[in-house]
Amino acid sequence: MKLATIRDGTRDGSLAVVSRDLRLATRAEDVVAGLSTLQALLDDWDELSPKVERIAAELNEAAEGGRHAPFATFAFDPDKAMAPLPRAYQWADGSAYVNHVELVRRARGADMPSSFWTDPLMYQGGSDSLTGAREDIVVADAAFGIDLEGEIAVVTGDVPMGVAADEAAGHIRLLMLANDVSLRNLIPGELAKGFGFFHGKPSTAFAPVAVTPDELGPAWRACKVHLALHTSINGTGLGAPNAGHDMTFSFADLIVHAAKTRRLSAGTIVGSGTVSNKGADGSPGLPMSEGGAGYTCLAEVRTVETIRHGKPLTPFLSFGDRVRLEILDANGASVFGAIDQKVVRYESV
Repeated sequence: MKLATIRDGTRDGSLAVVSRDLRLATRAEDVVAGLSTLQALLDDWDELSPKVERIAAELNEAAEGGRHAPFATFAFDPDKAMAPLPRAYQWADGSAYVNHVELVRRARGADMPSSFWTDPLMYQGGSDSLTGAREDIVVADAAFGIDLEGEIAVVTGDVPMGVAADEAAGHIRLLMLANDVSLRNLIPGELAKGFGFFHGKPSTAFAPVAVTPDELGPAWRACKVHLALHTSINGTGLGAPNAGHDMTFSFADLIVHAAKTRRLSAGTIVGSGTVSNKGADGSPGLPMSEGGAGYTCLAEVRTVETIRHGKPLTPFLSFGDRVRLEILDANGASVFGAIDQKVVRYESV
């Protein structure tokens, strides 16, 4: 099933069930009394999800031209969607594509410990103001080094501390597509303090729809999404790396890592980190213009340019730029809907 949160003037919006083709939707609370938010569904997943799955099945039948749904429907408008979880109890972002980690660290002259290939990196991001797919990227100063980062994320149910690797996948409830906005020029100074990200990681944006893993069919295997993440800036393709390739740590691995010393509450979001593919020969990936898979962030572009040309040639994002991220299934249909954001200057009120 596919789920969205519709803007209704409240902080957490209204949970909507969305048809597979992203055309029709219905408010969950109109069919299941009291089910007003996605967090409420996650909190009582075992009891409520079968009811929502029945709604989704009837909605899909109506969207495919079958009988009318036995409840009110409306045209799904991604412009009216918030992040599926507008605020979450936890946003734990990993870095499962170690190729990306290696390249970005090289760009700032940092060593690459061998342990990074066996022990995942993870940090706790801000989860109190997650943004919708069509909301602007608001930044005070372009000199901060504004960058996009295309990621996949999972939403968990309750996960016990010390969960076993073979049980972790069973706690995944939903998948999402994210733009983990980064302010690259602030990050080196923050990391030099030895206490992690803060200013360098503003609000993360999420595609309009969260989906259950079964919606991906055979593309969801080994706890990885084996589909290309299409990314563009101002209408020009930046990359389409396959999210299932070169993912050193699966989502099961990331959940095990996150739950090593604590339990995870229902509604925890675990991110994959920037989707990144190596070149066919194991070297840094090539741009799309040269037949490569390209990239999902500018930091990686700039690092590869430095390796190949001695210096970065591509600037970070500027005010007025527009970024788009989307994953298409084997039939060319959008899985999560698109993230489509404009970079704008923050103006204090």
